[in-house]
Amino acid sequence: MTALTLPTKHRSLWHFVPGLALTAALTGAALWAGSFPAIAGAGFSALTLAILFGMVVGNTVYPKIWQPCDGGVIFAKQHLLRLGIILYGFRLTFAQIADVGVSGILIDVLTLSSTFFIACFLGQKVFGLDKHTSWLIGAGSSICGAAAVLATEPVVKAEASKVTVAVATVVIFGTIAIFLYPAMYPLLAHWFTPENYGIYMGSTMHEVAQVVAAGHAVSPDAENAAVIAKCCAS
Repeated sequence: MTALTLPTKHRSLWHFVPGLALTAALTGAALWAGSFPAIAGAGFSALTLAILFGMVVGNTVYPKIWQPCDGGVIFAKQHLLRLGIILYGFRLTFAQIADVGVSGILIDVLTLSSTFFIACFLGQKVFGLDKHTSWLIGAGSSICGAAAVLATEPVVKAEASKVTVAVATVVIFGTIAIFLYPAMYPLLAHWFTPENYGIYMGSTMHEVAQVVAAGHAVSPDAENAAVIAKCCAS
């Protein structure tokens, strides 16, 4: 009996289905859980819940099912996530961008440059890291997270192990910031408007997706200002 084989095109499409189905299931679960007033009132938006669900699945079930799911998950991470950020940009108006103003851009420039140089100084002088690892962590912390680390790698000609350390560092601290920044806002609300706090988040957090999640947990105004500030910094 001849074995049934799918055409190459169909096989390549089916390669993405398990991972995309898993991603869609987690998204649906986060949207459903986030619709409960008690959960939303506790500050857990669908974005935050999706990250939490992903962390739980990624550290429990996913290591056992990663082979069939990896293609779809990587596709969602590299393409669908970026598409979502682009679609989010359609919500922003020129008036909102103007509200960030020159001061917001100057804050971005100062934060970017100071974060990079402080990271390099502390990495080499305080923590005893080599210069390549310090440069990579500085780039990831000051610009746009893991993407900046990978973009800096060929420039400094760093070893793969050092790139891994830098990526892990910015991802861990960026993930912590998603939950820490919204939790800090009630303590700082007397001194910061939502827009000002959004600029602060956008200027100091690593990834655009992290900025969206943290800003959304504070308020729509903070979310918009954070995304604009992050785009200027990137």
